[in-house]
Amino acid sequence: MNVSRPSVHPVEAPPLTEGAVHNGPRVRMKDVQGMPGTLGGLALRLLQFIFAAVSLCVMATTSDFPSVTAFRYLVAAVGLQCLWSFSLGVVDAYALLVRRSLRNCSIVGLFTFGDAVTSTLTFSAACSSAGITVLIGNDLNKCGVNHCAQFESATAMAFISWFAVSPSFLLNFWSLASR
Repeated sequence: MNVSRPSVHPVEAPPLTEGAVHNGPRVRMKDVQGMPGTLGGLALRLLQFIFAAVSLCVMATTSDFPSVTAFRYLVAAVGLQCLWSFSLGVVDAYALLVRRSLRNCSIVGLFTFGDAVTSTLTFSAACSSAGITVLIGNDLNKCGVNHCAQFESATAMAFISWFAVSPSFLLNFWSLASR
């Protein structure tokens, strides 16, 4: 005799009532720290701003940075990074204060594009400035005439700013790509 067992043929779940369907919105995945509108995102924006501002200030205090194109490029790139990071930091702080989610596709797309542009500019400017500081310091041995320590520290701050921009870009890009 072949008798049907419950483990072989599971019993269906009872149908949902009318009130259970309309109880609330769908549950979303929690925001990952580092994405826009989170405390981690605000911390990353503040780090980006601080290190870019330090790089800008150190480079601007030297008297001979305008004589080298790579250093002028570094000043322009970290200046743009300062403006971008500060403005997005303000947006993140506002979103946290009013408890607003910044997971809108167009907003995340704008953040991703801006982070991609500023991180590429900052990285390329830091690389070119690092090459010039190596040329001045090691190859030409003219550190006594120039401000090598200031150039090196400004370049290092630009690299650290780029390291802080990279997670923001990757998280925004991942959020945009996962939609």
